[in-house]
Amino acid sequence: MSGPRPRARRVSSTGWLGQLLMRLHFLAGVFVGPFILVAALSGALYALTPQLEQLVYDHELHAPVAESSLPLAEQIEAADAYVGQGETIVAVRPAPNPGDTTRVMYADAALGESTTRAVFVDPATAEIRGDLPAYGTSGSLPLRTWISDLHRSLHLGDAGRLYSELAASWLWVVALAGAGLWATRYRRARRARRASQRRDLLRPNLKAAGFARTRSLHASTGIWVLAGALFLSATGITWSQYGGANFTELRAAVGWTTPALSTSLDGASDAAADEHAEHAGHGHGGGAPSTRVGELSPGAYDSVLSVAREVNVDTGLVEIRPPAQPGAAWVVQEIQRSFPTEVDAVAVDGRTMQVVDRVDFAEFGLVAKLSRWGIDLHMGSLFGLVNQLALFAVAVGIAAMVVWGYAMWWQRRPRRDPSRLVGAAPPRGALRRAPWWGALIALAAAVALGMFLPLMGVSLIVFLAVDVTVGLLARRRSRSGARPSDLPRGQRAVGVSPASDGSRAGRSVGSSSDSR
Repeated sequence: MSGPRPRARRVSSTGWLGQLLMRLHFLAGVFVGPFILVAALSGALYALTPQLEQLVYDHELHAPVAESSLPLAEQIEAADAYVGQGETIVAVRPAPNPGDTTRVMYADAALGESTTRAVFVDPATAEIRGDLPAYGTSGSLPLRTWISDLHRSLHLGDAGRLYSELAASWLWVVALAGAGLWATRYRRARRARRASQRRDLLRPNLKAAGFARTRSLHASTGIWVLAGALFLSATGITWSQYGGANFTELRAAVGWTTPALSTSLDGASDAAADEHAEHAGHGHGGGAPSTRVGELSPGAYDSVLSVAREVNVDTGLVEIRPPAQPGAAWVVQEIQRSFPTEVDAVAVDGRTMQVVDRVDFAEFGLVAKLSRWGIDLHMGSLFGLVNQLALFAVAVGIAAMVVWGYAMWWQRRPRRDPSRLVGAAPPRGALRRAPWWGALIALAAAVALGMFLPLMGVSLIVFLAVDVTVGLLARRRSRSGARPSDLPRGQRAVGVSPASDGSRAGRSVGSSSDSR
């Protein structure tokens, strides 16, 4: 008589979330890390551009300080004489402070979208100080524009913008998964009363060596830059092509749009303002219709500015735009993006010098204000130098974490198997071990995020396809009796072991998963 049949071994469902976070953090980091690294380094460089711009273009931006300035009319006439007849004035920016120059900005079909030809005029003598292309509302000059385009699209146009959208879409996922792993390790260290391990999670342990030192650098830096990484990811998504378009549609659907100034003299409304137009490569620029030299008296600029000063324009950073077409009003808008934010605007009928519309930042809704502040904080202009240094530190921290992440992957490689270039991947099977509600929430979140962030959804499908394919190949090799060293070199490189689905080898990886 045979004895009782052994009961099937039940796989514990505990710890599935940590396993899922570990695998998500690892795979997303491996695949998207290069994109995040490039975005972080170019963003760190962009944070320093205001000072670089002042240094490189000192002659154009500055003039000798004088006790008085000429009327705008005389400065514009000097710029008109310099560029010649037939050019179109897009905007005029009076010198904001003593020692600064006035910009007279012209349309130029040879320049890119949102780019104008800026002629710099000494406000005291009407001397022409320079002639450069200027981009967007910020008036970025060639150096800053080049770095901005590198950060946004790698100088590859709309196709290149996919890289930055991919980085922004996944950065918050990698950061939150890493934060979950950090919290798990910190809780374990606290329960075990291991003060040294807790300290290593808050500040890098430079006395350690090898993997332990790299892990401490990665984990401690990550927790300090977490908030900044989440902010940069969220605001970066709003600039993106596909996710940003969905965000704009969502804001419009719930009435969170930014008030727009109406420039129509027949009472028609203009479209809602788009705060992201500049960084996304849209806005007034080279081909915008406006006023040709000689069609309007240069003295009108002084008159319109005087009217605006009596209404709501009270800052030195001002842009005056002539009517873009017949039947349109002049626009005078504040362009001060540092705190306190000054972006009030007024529309003036050039025939009667009467105000036809006005927009005040104080009357913006909360979401519109937060959007304005978020954009300016992301670009480093809200709090000046402090803002720039904080962005630089966060960006460098993110870039360093990517490098340390790859270093840990390499340092975990099997020492006795020189054919394995990197460490094994965290084991699969987290969702199979999860309770039904946990798996349902994870799948629903993936579908919802994939719909709202299309590029993230497509890349997630690609990641899963690659992962499943590698797993199937590894399982087939394992069943055929092949040793890990017999696997193709490319398969060994990703660190997938034949037993990574839950056998002893797979669990050995999982047991050290909290080392991240």
